[in-house]
Amino acid sequence: MIIFLTLAAIIQSFSISLGVGSSTLAIATFFVAIADGSINPDERKMMGVVYIVLRIAMVLILTTTLIILAAQYTANSFEFAPFLIGQLFVVVILFVNAMLMTAHLIPSNFGPAIQAGNWYTLGTLSALLPLGLTTFSFTQFFIAYITWIVLAIAIVNAIMAWQMAKRNKFIK
Repeated sequence: MIIFLTLAAIIQSFSISLGVGSSTLAIATFFVAIADGSINPDERKMMGVVYIVLRIAMVLILTTTLIILAAQYTANSFEFAPFLIGQLFVVVILFVNAMLMTAHLIPSNFGPAIQAGNWYTLGTLSALLPLGLTTFSFTQFFIAYITWIVLAIAIVNAIMAWQMAKRNKFIK
C-alpha cells in the first residue's frame, strides 16, 4: 500500500508540473495565435495538442487526489485542513472553468487567465507542501487566491489589449 500511495503522490506531482508547463504553453500559444486577429488552422491544431496534454494532467490529478484522499479516509487520519480544502477548491475550479471554456460559455478574456491562475496556484501549493508551509487558514488562502486570479486576468487582458493596439497601429 505504501508503494501504491508513493506512486500516486509522484504521479500527482508530475501531473501538476505537466499542467503548469502546459498551461504556460497554452497561454503563450494563445497570445501568438491571436496576435494577427484570427486563429488559423495550424495554430488551432497546435493549441489542440497542448489542450490534450492539459486534460491528461487534469485527469491524473483528479485520479491521484481521489486515491490519496481515499487512503487517508481509510486510515482514519482524514482531516479537512485548510490546505487540503484549498487544493480541492482549486481542482474543482480547474475542471469547471475547463468545461466552461470548452463549451464557449466563458469569454476568452477570463477563461484562459482563470485556468492559468489555477494551474499556478496548484503549482504553488505543491511547492509549499514539502516546506511545511501549510498552516494558513482557508480565508487567508481564499484572499490570496482571488488576488492572484484578478492579477492573472489583468495581465492576460493587458497583453491582449497591447496586441490589439499593436495590430491596429500596424493596419493603419
